[in-house]
Amino acid sequence: MSLSSYKKFTSTHWGTYRAVLEAGELKGLRGVETDVDPSPIAENMLDTLSAPNRIPQPMVRRGFLQDRECSDTSRRGVDPFVRVSWERAEDLVADQLERVRRDFGNESIYAGCYGWASAGRFHHAQSQIHRFMNLFGGYTASADTYSFASAEVILPHIIASMWAMMHGEITTWPSIIENTELMVCFGGIPLKNGQVANGGTGRHVQREYMRAARDKGVQFVGISPLRSDLEAFLDAEWIAPIPGTDSAIMLGLAHTLVCEDLHDKPFLDRYCVGFERFEPYLRGHVDGRAKDADWASEISGVPVETIRQLARRMAQHRSMVSVSWSLSRQDHGEQNYWMATTLAAILGQIGLPGGGIGIGYCAENAMGNHTGHLRWAALPQGVNSTGSFIP
Repeated sequence: MSLSSYKKFTSTHWGTYRAVLEAGELKGLRGVETDVDPSPIAENMLDTLSAPNRIPQPMVRRGFLQDRECSDTSRRGVDPFVRVSWERAEDLVADQLERVRRDFGNESIYAGCYGWASAGRFHHAQSQIHRFMNLFGGYTASADTYSFASAEVILPHIIASMWAMMHGEITTWPSIIENTELMVCFGGIPLKNGQVANGGTGRHVQREYMRAARDKGVQFVGISPLRSDLEAFLDAEWIAPIPGTDSAIMLGLAHTLVCEDLHDKPFLDRYCVGFERFEPYLRGHVDGRAKDADWASEISGVPVETIRQLARRMAQHRSMVSVSWSLSRQDHGEQNYWMATTLAAILGQIGLPGGGIGIGYCAENAMGNHTGHLRWAALPQGVNSTGSFIP
């Protein structure tokens, strides 16, 4: 098929594609020529256009359509849905917004709408609903994300904001390729996650960067219950802990570094605050239990010598402590980011090329890329005058 058969483009969160058209119908999507590793997610789009579970027009629960807010809410999940026109749907929504604002105030309308929705800026659903609701007088918004909320809250108190680390402050893959010797990945760096980028991407780079790092001699250690959280071509060492025990392992690593005098005391004295409070806890002077490799092994299931040997390797090499976004999504998830930063500080390699701590490699295609923070053209959303929000 000639190139002229698919001149039209489409852009999604998982890539940019040329549309393959036959008689005006979409028959396929081909990654653009600049994309060395296009995501196969696009193949799913073809079936969704005519899938039987696609909702072709607005649908309203029958009871609500008949009785509005006086309907029997126990029928939710039981009532059938009824098709209505877009005009009817718009009238229903407008009437209910007016009623709720009149009777309960703007704060009673939740329109946080957190999520990626459509790629692009003008038809980006989240931006549009926020702009609309601000013009309507405001609403109850959402704060933080479901991706890395714990990191968002704790990191500004420790090292930097999460958004700063995402947009230009995280060590780039080229720096890792040139300088890192050992990359210790808590939660892994699963390539499947790196297929997407908020707003779209023209080139998937994570696989080629990871391969280049491995070819340059970077050693990878994956600490995750799933072996597949690191790609097989990395020839990584796999350490499989009990889920949710990452901070315990980090404490065991830190204890070995400190007790074997492998920590960077000048770095801690010059650039850090709080080690004088952390060290007594680490040694067990606070609660009578040293957070050593034996303690960490009992909690995590990782052998004692595996923890000790890894700590020694991290001290001997230019090491990157990599922490996945997924570690935020557990009870006390903020402890993982706090302790990972502490571990990197104890090693004294924060600020050195290819060393220190990195959060979210391969969580998005843009992480560790050169792009930095690009400001997309977009309509202003205005100001939410209510100040009301939920986490």
